[in-house]
Amino acid sequence: MLTKFKESFDYIQTQTKVQPTIGIILGTGLGGLVNEINIIDEIPYENIPNFPVSTVKSHSGKLIFGELGGKQVVAMQGRFHFYEGYDMQEVTFPVRVMKFMGIEKLFLSNASGGVNPDYEVGEIMIIDDHINLFPAHPLIGKNIDELGPRFPDMSTAYDKKMVALAQEIAKENNIRVATGTYAGLTGPTLETPAEYKYVRVIGADTVGMSTVPEVIVARHMGIPCFAISIITDLGVEGKIEETSLEDVIEVANRQEPKMTIIMKELIARV
Repeated sequence: MLTKFKESFDYIQTQTKVQPTIGIILGTGLGGLVNEINIIDEIPYENIPNFPVSTVKSHSGKLIFGELGGKQVVAMQGRFHFYEGYDMQEVTFPVRVMKFMGIEKLFLSNASGGVNPDYEVGEIMIIDDHINLFPAHPLIGKNIDELGPRFPDMSTAYDKKMVALAQEIAKENNIRVATGTYAGLTGPTLETPAEYKYVRVIGADTVGMSTVPEVIVARHMGIPCFAISIITDLGVEGKIEETSLEDVIEVANRQEPKMTIIMKELIARV
């Protein structure tokens, strides 16, 4: 695996001179942050050795290098999901390669279903914890000691200082945000009413199909993480409605500018 990471990194080094300190992973309908980046180079995933290729039509599939908030950044425009048939090592492969690039912090976004009865469609939630409900774990197998410890601590999966600063930025910009726990499941089906209820009972505020594997791998390598979620549908009893991908994208696109303000300003200040 180390050889594969290095092969990908070596190729990327031939395509860009940008040396990012910030990594960004953008979720469904949440690619607008890219418009704020002073783009220097773009690399399609299919050109990078060992990289998976996104199969989701709402994920465009390229690495973007440039400047944002005075920082050099690398952004994944399109992520990989377990439900696409990739194993967890493939899902998290780009995060490993970002570590080789030299990133010091990882920022993530996603669209999710709200199970907290206080939430409404369009709510923005800063993630301060997660529940891993995936049937596989990205760290199962031989540990790569050069990257991190066998038993990484996850008590601060989401960086407390960045969470507090994001809350402050939201307040300054009159953006309503919640803070809560995200549960990660496989998908690709949305949850049944009973599954939504289960997720709420065990302590989650939202549920989605990403983010958790990437954060686990980032924390394994000692990279602080910040993640934000836009609630695009509700899994609350009495409020559950049939939802399509188009519905999710429409809500995400509508609320994305607020998320972009928070992420852009946070990146500038950290």
